[in-house]
Amino acid sequence: GTDLPLIPTCAVNITMNPGYAGRAELPDNLKALFRPCAMMVPDYALIGEIFLYSYGFANAKEIGAKATQALRLSSEQLSAQDHYDFGMRGLKSLLVASG
Repeated sequence: GTDLPLIPTCAVNITMNPGYAGRAELPDNLKALFRPCAMMVPDYALIGEIFLYSYGFANAKEIGAKATQALRLSSEQLSAQDHYDFGMRGLKSLLVASG
């Protein structure tokens, strides 16, 4: 085999979205090589607020909260369709269209 020098500050991370459209499950032999890490759901309203502030909106806090609430209500009240995306991609698309 070949010896490779390792840099102690370097890490390899894999993010998995099981059940996400178009994604395959990681094989067990590769899963064994990585340690699991807990992830948190991001604060979409805060991300939207920062995004809008970067676009120059003065009342970005209110707009970000309303955009997030509109997406949440849409995901709860509209029928389940594969082409609907009310996550971070949907929020970004909504905010890009606003600015």
